[in-house]
Order: sequence, then structure tokens, then C-alpha cells
Amino acid sequence: MTTSDAIVVPELYVGYPKVAFGGYIAGMLAERSGAQTVRVDFRGPVPVEVPVRIAETAGGGVELGEAERPLASARPAELLFDVPAAPSWDDAVAAAERFRAAPPPGVVDCFGCGLRAADRGLRVHPSRVPGLDLVASAFVPSRTFADPDGLLPNRLVWGALDCPGNWAGHFLGTQRPGAVTATLTGTILRPVAAGEPHIAYAWLLSESGRKHMPAVAIATAEGELCAVSEALWIDPRPAP
Repeated sequence: MTTSDAIVVPELYVGYPKVAFGGYIAGMLAERSGAQTVRVDFRGPVPVEVPVRIAETAGGGVELGEAERPLASARPAELLFDVPAAPSWDDAVAAAERFRAAPPPGVVDCFGCGLRAADRGLRVHPSRVPGLDLVASAFVPSRTFADPDGLLPNRLVWGALDCPGNWAGHFLGTQRPGAVTATLTGTILRPVAAGEPHIAYAWLLSESGRKHMPAVAIATAEGELCAVSEALWIDPRPAP
């Protein structure tokens, strides 16, 4: 049995212009699924400020868009990789400052990693940590986004699990500007408190041609894991 209604993604939550931020979409679908670990597959851009059908399907699945051609779908999954220790808070702060001082090619006005004010975005700005095969960013989610308990809503935690993978591919591998998230699999292990210091960091699991597989973790400033994910990013096709 399938039940459906519609959602409208506010324009605040964009990734590329006029396209809903993939991490936010994944988080919404994960919340609807209710599973501990969820895989989200993206099949097309989700528009902002337009009603889009969302439906719960059998087995904890969720799909967004028309049933014949969904834009994204989610299902319960597993994560099977080791998570390295988080870099230090000082290293994460320094990495974010390097990103902001000299924004790398491919930066857009993204809710996750765009150069926005703290009340308009997550400000996850990763760059490479010297001596480690990691990118990292200090991450202090604004209290503007807090729920009544002072926590960052899970869909926004998923947002913070998205962009670091892109920058891992850029700084640690061969990923090109304009790459898009094809899949995002994540799990939240403990709440993320708004206004508190956290570390978002990422590393590469593998690469093959246009395909790049990063993993991402969010930890407290002391290194306690809050959430982890893996993703598949795909480069744009070369110009003819």
C-alpha cells in the first residue's frame, strides 16, 4: 500500500541554483522512512517552491516525484566501513578558514557549503587537513535552525553529511566542479546540538572514472561521532 501527499522545498534550501539541496532532500526522505540507516538515490533535480509528490511505500521506502518517474527514493540500508578518528578542533577551524579565505572553484550559493551568513546556511567549508587524507571543517550550526529542544533537525544533519563528500573528491581526488550526488546513505548516531562546536570531515573510499565515493562523519569538538554517511558523486559529462 502507498500513501502520498506533497511537499514544497523552500528556496532557502538550494544546492545548485533553483535545485533543492540534496542533503536536505535525503534528510526529509530519511525522516519519512524511520529506518536507522537509509540510502537515498537521486534520479533528477528536485525544484524549490513547487509542490512535489512524496509517498511512503512498502518496506520503509519513500519516493519523491511522480510514481512513474521519481526524482528521489529512499530505502533502509547498512553502512559497512571504518570511520577514522576526527581531526582536532583547531585543525578543523584552520581548514574552514582556508576555504573561506580562498574559495575553491565550484563554490555556489549552496545551503550546505555556500559562503552564506550563519542564519542562512550550514557553513560547512572543508579543506584538506595537512598530514591526513581528510578534509575537514569546523561546524557550528546556528541556533536559528534549532528545534524546540535546541537540536539541529535530522534533515539538516543529513545536509551536513552531503557537502563534505564533494570537497573530499575535489581536494583528495579527481572530482570536477559540477559533480552531483547520485546516492547518499547515512545514519545519525546521536543528536547534534545547535550552537555547539562540531567537526565535519570526509575521506575518499574509491574513485573510478566519473564516479567518486566519499565517506563523511560529523563529530563533537571532542571527537565523539554524531553521524556518518557514504555517497556516490558523479562528474558532469565532458563537453563534446
